[in-house]
Amino acid sequence: MDNKRIGTVSIIVHNRAESARRVNEIISTYGEIVVGRLGLPYGAKAVHIIALIVDGTNDEIGALTGKLGALPGVDVKAALAKA
Repeated sequence: MDNKRIGTVSIIVHNRAESARRVNEIISTYGEIVVGRLGLPYGAKAVHIIALIVDGTNDEIGALTGKLGALPGVDVKAALAKA
């Protein structure tokens, strides 16, 4: 049985200088579950937004989001398809 799920992970980085290197390292570590990535600076709000398309198990996606969410100045939310 394939227990993989597809979904999105939204990441908002509030302090690029402090967190960007570590955010990219974590995403790279989980690169096998990342299907696509879009990153945009939003100067008006002084944040950087990254959207990931992911295809992995609940454990893999949870580990990715947990590590990202533990970083200072980084907000993370995941939305996964039910099936």
